[in-house]
Amino acid sequence: MGAMSTYEFSTPARTLIDGSAIPQLGLGTWKLAGEHAYRVVREALEIGYRHIDTATLYDNEEVVGKAINDAIKAGEVSRDDLFITSKVWNDEQGTAGVNKAFNRSLDALGLDYLDLYLIHWPCASQGLYKETFEAMAKIQGLGHVQSIGVANFYPEVLRDLVSGTGITPAVNQVELHPGFSQPELRALHDEMGIITEAWAPLAKGELLTHPKIVAIAQAHEVPASVIILRWLVQLGCVAIPKSAHRDRLISNLDIHGVTLSEAEISTMLSIDEEPGMGRKYGDPLVFGNQS
Repeated sequence: MGAMSTYEFSTPARTLIDGSAIPQLGLGTWKLAGEHAYRVVREALEIGYRHIDTATLYDNEEVVGKAINDAIKAGEVSRDDLFITSKVWNDEQGTAGVNKAFNRSLDALGLDYLDLYLIHWPCASQGLYKETFEAMAKIQGLGHVQSIGVANFYPEVLRDLVSGTGITPAVNQVELHPGFSQPELRALHDEMGIITEAWAPLAKGELLTHPKIVAIAQAHEVPASVIILRWLVQLGCVAIPKSAHRDRLISNLDIHGVTLSEAEISTMLSIDEEPGMGRKYGDPLVFGNQS
């Protein structure tokens, strides 16, 4: 194991279909850039985060990689302790495109391998997600990435991907939060052996003042964000919240002292039925498929 962090939290993990372990809490880096991104990633690693999520689209792989490598050089962490994810963007799907994109991401991050590489969106109208995934499987076979998966895949394309390639993605990273818990998709993932990973788990922060969540948080004497993240972990999901504030980075990771009852979990799930709930971002049935 690597050096001890300033703050030590017990981060639960799930075992992926290929036998690798993925920490159930990580740091999302969307919209983090420059020195700001560097500071947040270094602070997160110091606090105890070991799962960092980036993507070609985020245009921050180089600075995220610098923060990771500087932390390793400083003896704060070891590479083996870390779980690093990146993603291929829509315009680089296909064999040639994904090979180029992957190598560029690896170079930008300054790493010898990735722990997880994802197709960022299915973009079904392009008809390239199966070819892309097969190319990713070859990269995996060469040992340059431990696990491969997808993001924003809905049941139709997920089933088509597996039946067409014979390969089951380790992860499907999708929008998921109270008010949009995606029960049918989670059930399909469980059936197929896919881990559900939640992006935007705090729903832009809009649910931090929801009365049901606040009531549960007050009962446990913790912030509302901790209740949401603990709920996701108890559902078996992986969550990658983003914050640029040190105190929130700390509280988001410190969920080990909270266990929600079945009734509390059900209360959280019931938010799906309330008016105005649902997606906060693009629908993959539409996004990336525009002519």
